[in-house]
Amino acid sequence: MMENKKVIRHLDAPRTFGEWLHRYRFTIARRFVQFCILLAFIGTFRFGWKVLGHPILAGDLSSSRIFDTVPLADPFAALQRLVAQYWLSPESMIGAGIILAVYWVVSGRSFCSWVCPMNLVTDFAFWCRKKLGINTNVLSLSSGTRYVLLAIALILSIVTGTAAFEAISPQGILWREIVYGGFLGLLSAVFGIFALDLAVTKRGWCGHLCPLGAFWALWGKIGLTKVKFDNDTCTRCGDCIKVCPEPQVINFKKAAEVGMYASGECTNCGKCVSICPENSLNFGIRPIKDSRKLNRSSYEKIIHAFSCCTGLCPCRVCTAACSVL
Repeated sequence: MMENKKVIRHLDAPRTFGEWLHRYRFTIARRFVQFCILLAFIGTFRFGWKVLGHPILAGDLSSSRIFDTVPLADPFAALQRLVAQYWLSPESMIGAGIILAVYWVVSGRSFCSWVCPMNLVTDFAFWCRKKLGINTNVLSLSSGTRYVLLAIALILSIVTGTAAFEAISPQGILWREIVYGGFLGLLSAVFGIFALDLAVTKRGWCGHLCPLGAFWALWGKIGLTKVKFDNDTCTRCGDCIKVCPEPQVINFKKAAEVGMYASGECTNCGKCVSICPENSLNFGIRPIKDSRKLNRSSYEKIIHAFSCCTGLCPCRVCTAACSVL
């Protein structure tokens, strides 16, 4: 008996404003978060915004404080300073720990699509590529190149005794110039990355070169929030691959085995979830490995202990050794 083949469908273009909002809900949410964080920094620095007498968000992406109380620190910047033999203050370690905990829950590379200001530039460059019909890459790069640059950044930090990547980080330059004011740095950071992504290689910076993205990709491997995959409803239409900024993370075979896109390189941007015509993709929490085994093991130990104490255990070894019986 032949199996029924799945009918491949594609979503039509949004016809109403409501459909448009639903289709681009994650993109709208990401832009809202990015602009709110940026606005909080600018408002605090330039206009002295406070709540109950405390600055809302002071500092920058490397190190900041919420309400002059809660410290936040970029773990990658802290790691560079640590290997450069700088002493990290308890506040810096607490701040880095808080950020690591947050991105353990939401998954590491959520930073790239929901917080990093450079994402605005690279997404715009990708949009321009599509509109201009640019489909070729002058330079072909592997997504693994960023891990090499991550290692180089740490080695240079050791050799030079400074946080090497922090000094030249395009997203750091962009952020500081926007918040604290500046023009040349802003232009150089924006134009350089925009030109790279538009004319040299698709998604060149975020998808291939950024060592900060590599750091969060490694941390994202153990992240809790993942894109869940329903193999029973997926028709392999491929629309998710077309819109994904990191298409290498979409592996239907592996996703069918584990029920999710498990790669740490996924940015959790939500584009694949929005475009799926069968609702086969949704955000969910990754199950903790071996949790069933641990629960079963604990249950069996309790039953065994009860059996021992009631004299029902057939092994008799534990009964003979028990100091209570």
